[in-house]
Amino acid sequence: MPATTPAPARTPVPKVRPRALLRASGGPRYAVALAVDALGTGLLRPFLLLYGVTVLDLSAFDTGLAMTAGIVLGLLCMPAVGRWLDRGARSTVVAASMLIRALGVAVLVATPPGHAWPFTAAALLLGIGNQAWPAAHAALVAALAHGRERDAALAAGRALRNAGMGVGALLAMACLAGGTSALQALAAVTGTAYLAAAALARSVRVCAERPNTAALSSAAVRDGHPPRMRAVLAANVVYVFCLNIPEIALPLILLTQLHASPVWSAAIFVANTVLVVVLQVPLTVLMSRYTRRTAMTIAGVVLAASYAGFLAVTSLADGDGRTWAAAGVAAVSVVCTLGEIVYTGSATALVTALAPPGALGRALARFEFSSGFGLAVSPAAITALAPHGPTALWGTLAAATLVSASAVATEADYAAAPNEQPHATPGPGGA
Repeated sequence: MPATTPAPARTPVPKVRPRALLRASGGPRYAVALAVDALGTGLLRPFLLLYGVTVLDLSAFDTGLAMTAGIVLGLLCMPAVGRWLDRGARSTVVAASMLIRALGVAVLVATPPGHAWPFTAAALLLGIGNQAWPAAHAALVAALAHGRERDAALAAGRALRNAGMGVGALLAMACLAGGTSALQALAAVTGTAYLAAAALARSVRVCAERPNTAALSSAAVRDGHPPRMRAVLAANVVYVFCLNIPEIALPLILLTQLHASPVWSAAIFVANTVLVVVLQVPLTVLMSRYTRRTAMTIAGVVLAASYAGFLAVTSLADGDGRTWAAAGVAAVSVVCTLGEIVYTGSATALVTALAPPGALGRALARFEFSSGFGLAVSPAAITALAPHGPTALWGTLAAATLVSASAVATEADYAAAPNEQPHATPGPGGA
């Protein structure tokens, strides 16, 4: 009888144990710190522009310029954050990112009406803290967890953060009816939340052990050089556009082209938040049967398919089909959210797996720089493409995302970086 080739064994999906996941995510105090910080971010971030215009009587141009400058300065600070993390600091960097935002809110509250420079200073401080936090958080989790448990812990942190920001945004919307005084109180509460979160994060006292370089085989790992990841970093600039689809692209299309009720935009945004909170951990664990690079490639394909779906729905809409077109956009947005979940669950995890222990901070800083750059340019790109029709917007996004996914899939892993990160050590030194 001819020999038969056995089917390749499928990678088992690991079980998620809540207690182990909580421990890998930093423990109960750190989880509370994340929730409080996310609540504060949800309270203020969507209404910072409104605060500058209504409370401080600044022009929309000056307010927007100050906020953009804050994002840019935050990106420019990322190399310093990466080097700080590579010296072993973990919880201290997380706490510092929260503390600097608390200082930014203090400057904001103290800014007198009509003064643009103090508002600019506040926006700069908030921008630095907002850009530094993701890399610091990922590095902290990488110091505590290993392998696929680390991936699940990163996913749990994102789910918790989305939940906190969603609750914060809802509370802020409820406060808008109170006018100027309510916005000022909102800012004060946000600053207090950041201070409390910083204290909790610092109390965790996590730092990273220095790697045993003599035991590592790769010269790149011994020298502590961050991996090139050129395709991943370039693709990430395009991938990250998906995070602004529910907030910018879909409301723009629904309101200006389909003339749909604003309720559709709100419903899509709420559904996106709920799906991320509910599915981020389970879907990340489910995708662990694939390599992280494959999962990120799959995410790009799903995102491109959703953009093609938006193109089909909006192209077929006519004067009598506005309602069904809006419903179709809402249905396709679920596919887009699934792609977003797979992307966010695999991209940071891929970077932490590729980076050698001595260069994890710099690798994460480079990745967050690409994310921040993509988030900064995506509103301008989306609003510039949308007036030229559905093909210009959704066709361009779909093609760019497919090219990015192909680049991720074919890039070679130059550094023989380990998949495990060094164990964490409690203590004040370097924390």
